[in-house]
Amino acid sequence: MNPHDFNNSPSGKTVQSRQGYWAYVPNPLPPPVEYNSAIVQLVSEAERALGELSGAGSLLPNPNILISPYIRREAVSSSRIEGTQASLSDLFFFEASGAEESPRSDVQEVQNYVRAIDYGLERLKELPLSIPLLCEIHGILFKGLKGEDNPPGEVRRRQNWIGPPGRSLYEATFVPPPVEELKPVLDDLDRYLKSKATEPSLIQCALVHYQFEVAHPFTDGNGRIGRLLVTFFLREKGLLGQPILYLSEFFDKFKEEYYQKLLGVSQKGAWPGWFEFFLRGVAHQARAALADARKIIELHAEYQTGLGQTKKIPGAAQRLIEEIFFNPVISVAGLSRKWSLPFNSVKKGVQRLVEIGILKESTGKKRDRLFVAPKLMKLLTSQE
Repeated sequence: MNPHDFNNSPSGKTVQSRQGYWAYVPNPLPPPVEYNSAIVQLVSEAERALGELSGAGSLLPNPNILISPYIRREAVSSSRIEGTQASLSDLFFFEASGAEESPRSDVQEVQNYVRAIDYGLERLKELPLSIPLLCEIHGILFKGLKGEDNPPGEVRRRQNWIGPPGRSLYEATFVPPPVEELKPVLDDLDRYLKSKATEPSLIQCALVHYQFEVAHPFTDGNGRIGRLLVTFFLREKGLLGQPILYLSEFFDKFKEEYYQKLLGVSQKGAWPGWFEFFLRGVAHQARAALADARKIIELHAEYQTGLGQTKKIPGAAQRLIEEIFFNPVISVAGLSRKWSLPFNSVKKGVQRLVEIGILKESTGKKRDRLFVAPKLMKLLTSQE
């Protein structure tokens, strides 16, 4: 990292380590920033888009019909940025299998991400968003995975850096705070998260995401935790009625601009450019999520209508309509255990949904068969 690129930055300072490399240490939040008219307008647009998205969840008696697919799509999208190859359908089939762990490490990594999201959302009902909570979530994300030299859930004990593959620490594009400088940075971020800040909530969110990514507090998983931080923050501030907005797809699509905007803040204090990019991302993803939510709601109604037009509806069939929106891959034996219902009762419900075209057997086997809702699966995986 060239310290001259950060000369006179109002956002932080460079420090030289005992080993001779240079690293960046951000200033405490919030920065002294003036909001131009473009930022004010984008804040309004993003808040409006979030409001419309939150309203979509109120259209359903069971909002989990939307929440579950979105959490899994985010788990796949965010993990894919870090190099995993697992698809959404891979995740659905693994979860339907009933296995505790996947023989494929990339699928297990995505499953851990789902568990980390679920865990974080539950903990937010009891605790404020904080650095210790993010450490807990990191522990869930890396539980049972190899390759993390730090124990999962603990702040890093060695220097990390960001740069092209194959480059050394001394050739890095960006070097986060050294270990001895990291605790004060995280303590300050924790104070800001818990404070009654006066900036608009979306600006606060952009600030904490930047600060977390610059701190890079873990040896691995910083990108995933940093992206989850956005959703958890918006949820805690009441801007997101249901956890169905994630920025991974936007950040990945505009990856170079994303990195340049963050670097621009560190090098030049270019906060307005970062705010505008972040707010555009929130508005874009909220509108995209709303469009998908409407399609899911319409398909749910279509399934309900199709089942309602049949005679003598098996007791499990109606329950199955709800279940396939959690996972469009169904195992009769798995649901029998999950619901504590006789195998044949679940089987009759599945058979009815097969008869009316909602489910289709996917394995071709006589035992341990799995059934898929093709139309729903296509809808959920259309962006892969």
